[in-house]
Amino acid sequence: MTEVIGKAGQKRAAQFLFVTWMVLSMAGGVRSAPRLSASPNQSAEKPAEQLYLQLRSVELDAARVYSIRDAALDYAKIHITLDDGKIAFTNDVYGRVTGAFFEGDGELLVVPPDQAERASMMLFTGAAILEERFQTAYFRFNDNTFSDLQPKLRPTSEGKDFVAQWDDTARNLAPSDALRLFMSFSRCLPESGESSSGPRNCELPSDDRFLRAQIQGSKLGVFDVAYDSVAAEQVSIGQQRMRDGINYYNLWTGFSTNLSKGREEKPLHDEISIQSYQIDAEVRPPSNLQANARMEIEVLESSPRAALFELSRYLKISALTLDGKPLEFIQNQAVEGTQLARRGNDLVAVVFPEPLQVGKKLELNFVYGGDVLSEAGGGLVYVGARGIWYPNRGMAAANFDLRFRYPAGWSLLATGTRVSTDEDTEAAQPAAGKSSRWTTKIPIPVAGFNLGKYFRAEARATDAIVETYAAAGLERAFPKPPPEETVAVPRVPPLLPTPRESLPVLAPPVSPARNAQFVADNAARAINFYSERFGPYPFGTLRLTQMPGPLSQGWPGLVFLSSFSFLLPEQLAHLQSDPVEELLSRQVTAHETAHQWWGDLVFWRGYRDQWLFEGLANYCSLMILETQNPAGFRRIMSRYRDNLLQKNKAGAILKDAGPVTLGMRLSSAQFPDGYEAISYGRGTWLFHMLRHMLDDVPFDVERKGNREPERFAHALFRLREQYSGKPVTTREVLQTFAEELPPQERYEGKKRLDWFYDGWVNGTAIPHLQLQNVKLTENGQAVSASGTILQKDATKDLVTSVPIFAQLSGNRRVFIGHVFADGPETSFRIFAPAGTRKLVVDPEETVLRN
Repeated sequence: MTEVIGKAGQKRAAQFLFVTWMVLSMAGGVRSAPRLSASPNQSAEKPAEQLYLQLRSVELDAARVYSIRDAALDYAKIHITLDDGKIAFTNDVYGRVTGAFFEGDGELLVVPPDQAERASMMLFTGAAILEERFQTAYFRFNDNTFSDLQPKLRPTSEGKDFVAQWDDTARNLAPSDALRLFMSFSRCLPESGESSSGPRNCELPSDDRFLRAQIQGSKLGVFDVAYDSVAAEQVSIGQQRMRDGINYYNLWTGFSTNLSKGREEKPLHDEISIQSYQIDAEVRPPSNLQANARMEIEVLESSPRAALFELSRYLKISALTLDGKPLEFIQNQAVEGTQLARRGNDLVAVVFPEPLQVGKKLELNFVYGGDVLSEAGGGLVYVGARGIWYPNRGMAAANFDLRFRYPAGWSLLATGTRVSTDEDTEAAQPAAGKSSRWTTKIPIPVAGFNLGKYFRAEARATDAIVETYAAAGLERAFPKPPPEETVAVPRVPPLLPTPRESLPVLAPPVSPARNAQFVADNAARAINFYSERFGPYPFGTLRLTQMPGPLSQGWPGLVFLSSFSFLLPEQLAHLQSDPVEELLSRQVTAHETAHQWWGDLVFWRGYRDQWLFEGLANYCSLMILETQNPAGFRRIMSRYRDNLLQKNKAGAILKDAGPVTLGMRLSSAQFPDGYEAISYGRGTWLFHMLRHMLDDVPFDVERKGNREPERFAHALFRLREQYSGKPVTTREVLQTFAEELPPQERYEGKKRLDWFYDGWVNGTAIPHLQLQNVKLTENGQAVSASGTILQKDATKDLVTSVPIFAQLSGNRRVFIGHVFADGPETSFRIFAPAGTRKLVVDPEETVLRN
C-alpha cells in the first residue's frame, strides 16, 4: 500500500489552492481574524506581503451597503440568484472590490454534467441536481462582479448596522481565499526599481476569473461553491463534515466546464518547469532537517508575477534568491486559529521582481529548515512530510543531485545512484559524522530519503541489485505479540502422582534485521517477474528500508517498507487473525516493487488517474501470487468484491461512494475508507477484467494452435516504452490496451475501450449476470448455442464483456468466447464444441459481478 501524495501535473495555482481550502475546512474553522496592517516602510520593502495582508484582512465597507433585488451571478454551470436582501461589499484592494456579504433570499442552481458527478451529488445531498435556497452567503471574486451588479443595487440607510452584524464573520472567512486572489493580483505589483508608494489600480486578464461562495443553505447547511477559470476542473462544490471525531471535506462535485461529451480535455501546461535540483541537506536526528535547495527552472509561457511551490508546513524558509538576488515570498500566513496555527499549510508563494520571459532559464535557491523528522524508536527515523521535504511544483520529472550530512552511527538511503560516501570517516573521526551523495541517471517525478540504524542484506535479480536495510528492533508502537504459550513438560514417572509442570515457551524477539535477506529475496523475485513482462527494471538498484507504521511508500529506486513486511509468514500469522489479510500483507513487497514501473517510471497526470497506479501495482503483485497460490488469489479477489458490497451505518453500499476516477474524493464522512476500498479493490478488478479480455483464448483458436503471447503484458510493455518518465491519463492507458484487443473483443468492431471507461472505470456497477432461454443445436462437429444474457443491478447502458464456457461431460469446462452484454437483456449466438451439455457464465470469476 502506497501513501498518497496529493500532487498532479496540472495548473499548480488552482490545484494547490483547492488543497488549501480543504485544509482550512478540515481543520475546524477559523477564529476571529486579527486586523492586520503593515508600516509604510514594510509596504515599501515588501509590496507583495502588503498586498497579501490586505487581501486576507479585507473588511466590509459601511459606505457600500445596498438593498439588492432580482440579481444574478452567472458562471459556467453555476447560477446564483439574489432575489431580495441586503449586500455589503468590501474595501478596495488595488482599486478593485474583491468580496461581499449577502443576507436575504437567494437560490443556487448547479447541474453536474455527467452521470458520475450527478451520482456523487446525490450521495451527499440526496438529489442529482443542486437546487438550494439560502439566507446568507459570503463571496470572494477577482472579476467585475461589483460593477456588474450596480443596476440591481439601491442605497440603504442601514449600512452601519449591517456591517456591525456581519463584519467579523466576513473577516474570519477572508484568509482562506487570500492566496488565490494574491496570485491574480500579483500581476499588478510594482516591478523592480518601480515605486510602490501611492494607490495602484489592477486590471486582470479576462481568462482569469474566480469566485468562491460560502453559502448557508436552508436544507444543506454551510457549504462551498467555487469557480476558477485557470483550474483543471473549474467547478467544485463541497462541505466539511465530522465523523467519529474526524473532520472530512466531502467534495460533492468537481468538473471541467470545457469538456464536451466524448472528448478528453487537453492537459493544462505549467508556466515554469523545474529542470533539475541540487539539494544539500543536513539531517539531525531525531527531528531536525536543514537544507539548501537550488533548482534550475525554465519559463514555458508568459507567467504571472508569482508562482506557488509545495513545502512542508514544518519547514521554515530563511532565505530565497533568484540568480543570487533576494526574492519576496509568502509562507504559512494564510491560516488562523489554534489548530490551524499548529498545522499551517504546505504552500509558498514566490514573487518575481518582474514578469518572466518565455524561454528564460533561472536559478532559484531556497534555504530552509525545521523539525520535519520523527523518531519512532528501534533505530528508526522517518520524514513526516515525505513528498514535500524540498520545494516542488507537483509530479513533474526532473534530475536530482542530493547531498546529505548526518551523524555517525546512522545509515542514510536516498533516491538515485550513490556516487560518493565517506563510510570510513565514522571509524576515523566519529565526531565528524558522515556524508553521501546521490544522483539520478534519468529524470524522476519525486525524490526521498530515509534514515536509520540499519543492517544490510543483498540479493541479485536478473537486471538489478536489491539492497535491504532493516533495524535490529521494531518501533515502540508496533503491535505486541500474543500472550505466551505454555506447554506441559513431561517428567520421569515419580513414585507418587504429581501434577505435570507447565513452562512458558518464549518466542525469540522479532528482529527485522534477521529477516532482511528474506525481504531482499522476495523483491528480487518480483523484479524478475516484472522485468520479463514489462521490460527491464528502470533504476539499476532497488533499496528497501524499514519504515515504522502500517503504510509503505515507493520512490524511484527506493522503497520505505512497513515493519510488518519484515515479519516472516509465521510471525505475521501471529498478528493477523484473518487469513486473507495475512495474504495481502505478504504481497506488500511485491506491490511496492511494482510501483517502480507503475507510479515512479510512469506516473499519473491528475487525481482522476491516480487509481491506475494503485490498482495496477496491486494487480501485478497478485499475478505473482496467482502463479504460486491460485486459491489464495481467488480469496483476495472475492474479498475485494465483498468489501465493495458492504453497507455503512446509513445503509449505503460502499461501491456507491463513486467510481475509481474520483480519486481521494472517495474518502468522505460517509465512507472514510472509500479511497482504499475502491482504488485498490475495484481498481484491481478492472485490470483483472482487462487481462482476461485480452488473453483468454477460445477453444477453436486454442485448437488451431494460434495462441499469441500475452497481450496484457505486451500492452504494459508498450505503455512503459511510450510513457517512460511521463504522466499518463486513464484514457491513454485504455487506448494502449485497446490496441491489443483481439478481433472478438472489439465492441462494435472498433479498437476502442470507451464503453469500458464509461460503464466500468467511470461507473460503480457490480452487475448480476444470468443466462436465459439457452438452446443448443448440434451442427456437425460443433454446437450452435443461442440464448439471452440478463444483466441486473446495473445502469441501462452498461456494456460487459461476458465470458461464456461450455460444460462437457465429466464437468469439464471449456472457454468458448466473450459475449457483449449491452443493457438489461442481450440475445446472442455462439459456437461450442461437440458434446456441450450446457453453457456457464464466468465460472472462473474474471468479471466483477455479484
